[in-house]
Amino acid sequence: MFLLDSHCDTPSQILRLRDLALDNKYAHVDFPKLRRGGVDGAFFALYIPAALSSTDAYVHASRLLNGVRRVLKFNNDNARLATCRDEAYENKSKGLFSVFLGLENGSAVGDQLDRLEEFYDAGVRYVTLCHSQDNQICDSCAGSHTWKGLSPFGKNVVRRMNRMGMLVDVSHISDAAFYDVLSVSSSPVVATHSCCRALADHPRNMTDDMIRELAAAGGVIQINFYPLFLDSGFRAVLEDSGIMKEGERIESEFIADPSSSTKRAAWNKVQESLNALARPSYRRIADHIDHAVSLVGIDHVGIGSDFDGIEVTPQGMEDISRMPLLFDELRSRGYTEADLEKIASGNFFRLLH
Repeated sequence: MFLLDSHCDTPSQILRLRDLALDNKYAHVDFPKLRRGGVDGAFFALYIPAALSSTDAYVHASRLLNGVRRVLKFNNDNARLATCRDEAYENKSKGLFSVFLGLENGSAVGDQLDRLEEFYDAGVRYVTLCHSQDNQICDSCAGSHTWKGLSPFGKNVVRRMNRMGMLVDVSHISDAAFYDVLSVSSSPVVATHSCCRALADHPRNMTDDMIRELAAAGGVIQINFYPLFLDSGFRAVLEDSGIMKEGERIESEFIADPSSSTKRAAWNKVQESLNALARPSYRRIADHIDHAVSLVGIDHVGIGSDFDGIEVTPQGMEDISRMPLLFDELRSRGYTEADLEKIASGNFFRLLH
C-alpha cells in the first residue's frame, strides 16, 4: 500500500524555519514523523494567503517553492520530488518519501494563464482555485459571491488546466463555483481536503449532492482532519475557550519574525492550549469516510489531512505519525485491504496524469 496525504501545508512551516530532518514536538509533519506513520508521499501545498494581491501572491508562491527545493536539496537521502504515480512508486522502492506539489489559491496565477504552465513545469500538479476570499477565478465559500460561481477567466483557467493534465481542486470554493467547475471541466476534479456537510454543517464542507456529482464526474473527495470540519460541536468549544482571540495575533507575530525564539515559544504555548481542549476523536475522520463511501462507493474517497495548516487536530491524531490509527479504525469497521489501498492513494492516483 502506498499511503498518500493529498494536502499538507508544510511549505509555510518551512518558511517559519522548521527543519524537516528533526523530530519537532510542535510539528504535524517532518521526516521522522512521516517514517513512523508509514506515510509514503504527500502533497506539500503552496498556501497563498487570500489577503495578498495577485502580484504578491505570485512572489509568495515562488518563496514557498524555493523553500521546498532547499529542503529537497539538503534531504535527498530522505525525499524526492514526484509528479506522478510511477515516480512515487520508484521513490518508495528506494526508501524515499515523495513530495508532490499543489498550489493552494489560484490568486498566484493573476490574470496570466501562462503561469499555469510555469507552475506545472515546477512540479505543481493541482491548483486549489481560491481560498478564504473571492479571487479572479471564482467565489470562495467564505467570500462575498462576486462572480456567483466561476468568473469568465476562471472558466478559461479550468479549460487550460484540463488540457495540461493539471488537477482542479474544488476545496474552499463556493457551492455555485463547484457546480460551474463540473459544467466546464472535461476531466474529473478533486476536493483535496474537504469533509461532509451532512456530518458537520460548515460551508467548507460538501453537501451530499455535491459529493454525488463529484463522483459521477469521476472525481474524489479527500477527507480533511480539521476538528471544525469534522464535528459541528467543536466550534462552541473553540469559541468558548477564547484561545484564538489572542492566538491569531501571536501567530501573526511569529509568522512575521520566525527567527524570534520568544515569538516561537509564545505560539507553541497557544498550540499546547488548543491541544488541551476537548477535541473530537480521530474516529470522526472515519465517520466522514464512512458517509462518503455510503454515498458514492469506495472508489471516490481518500485522505487530505490539512496538517500544518490547521491550528488544532483531532484527539489521537496529533500529527502525521498517528496515521496508522486511522487505518486500524477503518479495518475494525470492515474495510478490506483492497479498500484501504484505494483510500490511501489508489483513488487519487487514478486522477493524476
